[in-house]
Amino acid sequence: MMQVARMLTDPFDGFLRQKTFLIMDRDSIFGEAFRRELRENGVRSLRSPPSAPNCNANAERFVGTIRREVTDRMIFFGAESLRHALREHALHYGSERNHQGIGNNLIAPNGPIGSTVGRIRCRSRLRGMFNYYHRDVA
Repeated sequence: MMQVARMLTDPFDGFLRQKTFLIMDRDSIFGEAFRRELRENGVRSLRSPPSAPNCNANAERFVGTIRREVTDRMIFFGAESLRHALREHALHYGSERNHQGIGNNLIAPNGPIGSTVGRIRCRSRLRGMFNYYHRDVA
């Protein structure tokens, strides 16, 4: 886990580069040495409260969504292909995918929604794995 902490906080390619917090559960794999390595690199680790399984519900749901929609459907050839797929999924998830929890609306739409004027276009991500249909802005 020390190597994982070093990779996460790598100043050039680390996932936690320019981040100040990491929220994690109380799994024993995140020991004191792991948390110390994060702290030494300027990342404060925030642990979920003990005996509070619902604290991770949103994160677990999001990870499940990524697993079902991305990682279970693709074969990755290296870390960069995984990063690319996750970036594309994040863009699709945040601005192009309807969400049941908010009345089948988009979280952050890129343009006007519901227009009946303009040509219908399809934005495709990950070679057609995610498609988003929209109208050109008039």
